[in-house]
Amino acid sequence: MRAMVIDKSDSGQQASLCDFNEAELMEGDVTVRVSHSCLNYKDGLALTGKAPVVRRFPMIPGIDFAGVVETSAHDGYKPGDAVLLNGWGTGETHLGGYAELSRVKGDWLVPLPAGLTAAQAMAIGTAGYTAMLSLMAIERHGLTPDAGPAVVTGAAGGVGSVAIALLHRAGWRVIASTGRMQESEYLTSLGADEIIDRATLSGAPKPLAKERWAAAVDSVGSTTLANVLSMTRSGGAVAACGLAGGMDLPGSVAPFILRGVALLGIESVMAPKPRRVEAWGRLARELDLTKLDAMTRTIGLADVAEAAAEIIAGRVRGRIVVKIGG
Repeated sequence: MRAMVIDKSDSGQQASLCDFNEAELMEGDVTVRVSHSCLNYKDGLALTGKAPVVRRFPMIPGIDFAGVVETSAHDGYKPGDAVLLNGWGTGETHLGGYAELSRVKGDWLVPLPAGLTAAQAMAIGTAGYTAMLSLMAIERHGLTPDAGPAVVTGAAGGVGSVAIALLHRAGWRVIASTGRMQESEYLTSLGADEIIDRATLSGAPKPLAKERWAAAVDSVGSTTLANVLSMTRSGGAVAACGLAGGMDLPGSVAPFILRGVALLGIESVMAPKPRRVEAWGRLARELDLTKLDAMTRTIGLADVAEAAAEIIAGRVRGRIVVKIGG
């Protein structure tokens, strides 16, 4: 089978498209014929070696995939079932989705929701799924659009693009923060009501700044997250789901103890299946598929390495689907 494979030698890490022996697939009770995957920021880190995402070599990257069950020893799935997968260490410790076949634990899979094709599911991918988990966390905290606007950082990226569309659909007034002001028309088309330059959030954060928003979806981290927290209204909440700007948090406890702001950590890799099923069901019902199409482009498996360098450099707008086969 054809697969993108990352290997490591004395000269460093290399990624190449090659033939991979199906017999070398890892243990699992379901084998899936993969039709589509996608490119997330974490996939970019894995392929470029910019962060130690890959934990074993050789590794087939790709933290997401969608396809059709080929063989199954799992009670929940039979040959012909349409399924998808996000996370669970695929592309990191378990051979991932950039291959024509993947063998995984059936408990990791989610049935493809009615109303979505495999390509649309991968246009959503971990980025869009994470955006929905963020919205769900904000809602569980008790916040509604009446509380005030919501800000989305890294707005032109995958998480940000889907988050804008979802928040807009849910009735929020959306403020989009981006370092690519030339994408303002694109962000407005997704549902952003106001565009701000990321420089607004990149300066040295104050312990408390002027209150600007009630909720936030942040995929950047570091100084940006610290500034977002300092500008969040009393009783507000910030869903932290990414680290494109760094893992540090150079802020203050002031937003937490003086305004009661909540920092909501969003963990998508090992999220329990009921939450996954809920998130994917809502995505199928609530995400405007015309907006999803507008934020998506499709590439082949041979183009993944080049696209990975683009996403790490911050040059990718929206989502990239990787067509594997079928």
